[in-house]
Amino acid sequence: MIITRTWLEEFIDISKISTEEICKTLNSIGLEVDSLERLSIAPKVVVGKVLEKVKHPDADKLNVCQVDIGSQIVQIVCGAKNVDVDQFVPVATVGCDLGNNFIIKAAKLRGVESNGMICSSTELGLAKLNDGILELDDAIGKLILGKELSEYPKLNDDIIEIGLTANRGDCLNIYGIARELSAYYNIPLIECEKQLKYNDLGIGQVLEVECDSSIDSSLLFKAVDFTNFKFSVLHKLRTSILGKYQENNDIKNVLTYVTHTTGVILNAYSKEKTIQGNNLSILRIKKDELGFDNVYGIEQLSKICIEHNDINPNDTNFILEASYINPEYISKKVFDTKIKTGDVYYKASRGSEPNIAFGADYFSNFVSKCGASIYRGNETFIEDSEKLTLDISVKKINAIIGQEIPKIEIEKILTSLGFEVKDMVNNVLVIKVPYFRHDIKNVADITEEIVRIIGIDNIIAKPLEIDEVNRVNKTSNDLIKKNKLRFKAIENGFYETLTYVFSSKENLQKYGFKTVKDELELINPIVKELNTYRTTMLLNLVEACANNFKVGVRSSAFFEIGTIFDENRAESKKISFIQTGFSEAEDVANAGKPKNIDFFTFAKKILNTIGKFDLEAMTQIDNSFIHPFQNANVIIDGNVVGYICKLHPSVCADYDLNDTFIAQIDFEAISNDIIKTTSYSKFQSSKKDLTIIVPKSMEYKEIKKAINSLNNPNIKQFNLIDIYNDEKLGDNESLTIRFVLQNNEKTMEDEDITTTMNAILDILNEKLSIGLRQ
Repeated sequence: MIITRTWLEEFIDISKISTEEICKTLNSIGLEVDSLERLSIAPKVVVGKVLEKVKHPDADKLNVCQVDIGSQIVQIVCGAKNVDVDQFVPVATVGCDLGNNFIIKAAKLRGVESNGMICSSTELGLAKLNDGILELDDAIGKLILGKELSEYPKLNDDIIEIGLTANRGDCLNIYGIARELSAYYNIPLIECEKQLKYNDLGIGQVLEVECDSSIDSSLLFKAVDFTNFKFSVLHKLRTSILGKYQENNDIKNVLTYVTHTTGVILNAYSKEKTIQGNNLSILRIKKDELGFDNVYGIEQLSKICIEHNDINPNDTNFILEASYINPEYISKKVFDTKIKTGDVYYKASRGSEPNIAFGADYFSNFVSKCGASIYRGNETFIEDSEKLTLDISVKKINAIIGQEIPKIEIEKILTSLGFEVKDMVNNVLVIKVPYFRHDIKNVADITEEIVRIIGIDNIIAKPLEIDEVNRVNKTSNDLIKKNKLRFKAIENGFYETLTYVFSSKENLQKYGFKTVKDELELINPIVKELNTYRTTMLLNLVEACANNFKVGVRSSAFFEIGTIFDENRAESKKISFIQTGFSEAEDVANAGKPKNIDFFTFAKKILNTIGKFDLEAMTQIDNSFIHPFQNANVIIDGNVVGYICKLHPSVCADYDLNDTFIAQIDFEAISNDIIKTTSYSKFQSSKKDLTIIVPKSMEYKEIKKAINSLNNPNIKQFNLIDIYNDEKLGDNESLTIRFVLQNNEKTMEDEDITTTMNAILDILNEKLSIGLRQ
């Protein structure tokens, strides 16, 4: 962003503030100054007036000019094509040093005396306008013959280049920078004088705009007659400083100049390019096939705020357009469509000035002073929108700053920046964000504005205070537990996988799983195969194994820790396992023929992963994944927390899988207790088998419960090792249970062992009426 000191002075009185101080201020309020350049015209360059011009007698490309420089009339030989009588021109008099040891001397050119030089803009160290001499006018100040150009401040200007961040589109114009300085220095902005030169006709007599209601842009149109328009040298030089000056196209140059001045995006359409009907020029505004707003006449004239067509400098009657579009909307749309954009898009996408009437009025006033005439009235298409309103606590602002800023000062700063502030109860401010501040979204942004104007250097530094708090909570504990389970699962041969929280509703229903209620379903699924929330992870894991099988992997073992949903879309966390194919890899020990995974091998791996649990046969099967004869509920602390089963053969057939086992267990039910070490017995243990006769209808868990009720410390472990049936036993069966007996204080003697075993038999007889096999 390029500004100049005198350009700023059109909007704010900074006569008492040095340029260095302004640069320092801009840096402090977040508008970083990249460079500062001072334009200074050499001494002895004066204002002159060409009184006479004749051809050089011996050179076709040279002219002999008589030039009035106030104190005298001097003869100067000039080779510029554009020199002419009655022009005011810069004259470097004899003895003038234009720099780089370029000193003007009296000389003879092809035999004709020349006492000085009529200069071009570049020879004076100014921006380039053309290949000829610089023609002066009173835009730089009153032209006094003989007065040195170094005494004209508007030519001897300070050029400041600012490196703006992408969010500060409101400062991509002179008025925006002046607005910032006004807030910082508490200097009011200067209102522009209105000196409009009106045409006899109103805009309705020459223009008709047909605008679709679906457009997203705000638009304002005026009609302008540029027949007598003359763009002044000062404004040409300023436009050239921007690097956007187009020689012999002052209509384009004035649009560029006013856009840079006000921030309002301006464009112009030649009357010749409009549709003619009933003595009216007709413009049509509608969307194109990609959804962008376009202006059409006899052809497409522009893509609003995206790309402007070239302007024919030979036309004189134009329709002026001032436009604005939401920068977030247009940036996203351009990104999505990847269309080509022009220079205008840079300002539009960062946020141009939304007050398009201000830009149109400034333009009208400006070109009126330069000879153009304006048709009365305008055509507007502006959709009203509410300003963003934030309810912000003064206490919160001060907490972020770390320093107590009085409420009245906060209000003053925000008001000076264009915010509307209303004081409410409990030190809460209701703040309306101005339309031009597209970057303000929350309390942090508001606080930044206050800090910018106060100055970061004026915020008192304080030592960092760290309050140690208890950071152990359910979230941290769950993370620790999750990592432990992950490591244990990997140790037991499972690979971790991560699948979508979405699944196929059709497949869930096919295999008997519950699905989310229709009114709670996904509105826009990412693909049709993932059109609902998953109510189990097992379907995703089975599909993962099937995908591995398709690429030649016959054996797979996966686990996943994740979220599933119930019918009401309530979330719960589960850990799920699946293993298909061989229980181990092929090696010498199994002669290259490993056995398929079986129920108890699979269950043991899960036991090693999640810790101790009990199994009991399932009494109710609620989906088609569960094998009717190889299944069990997982019991932890007496509660059913999941299940382990073989995958139903029909499902295996659907997915081309070998023997497959699955499990799904409630994550919250798995213990995450700290393991405490206890003393162990150093005395010899003894193993004793006990064979008992029990009814076939009796579950082993009842026997286990009865034995555990003894709470005998000598019984370290017991397991069912054999089940025997024959015709003689009838409705009974023989169970063999192996006990590991050990005392913590001594080696157990026969009497101690006998007493313990008798106690076991007594409790079994007492509670279950069962005893030894005879």
